[in-house]
Amino acid sequence: MDLKSAIRTYQFAERAKSELIIGSHMITALVQFPNQEKPGGKRMLLMMLESIRTELEFAHRDTRRREFRNAIDQLNEAISLIESMELGAASERMSRAISASTTAAQVAWDTLKEHGLL
Repeated sequence: MDLKSAIRTYQFAERAKSELIIGSHMITALVQFPNQEKPGGKRMLLMMLESIRTELEFAHRDTRRREFRNAIDQLNEAISLIESMELGAASERMSRAISASTTAAQVAWDTLKEHGLL
């Protein structure tokens, strides 16, 4: 990986990872909502996750890293599971998406470190 790609990949991956962690926390919070509040919470959560998906798609288009494609696929599954209110399974898919983003960040980190930038 060249330096320019490493920098872009690292930036995208760290941002995605942060956003996915927030999304994961929101899934956990939704579980605890009172029943009458769950539909509204679910709508807001889905809107947020769709925004994260847009960011991941931008990262994938720019870097062509398969880890971002994997994160998108896992996030798509999580969104589908949330729509069905299968929150435990959705949380597990979010963990996989976070892991994929972390892998992209690590690959970029290694390249930056090799060049003495970290």
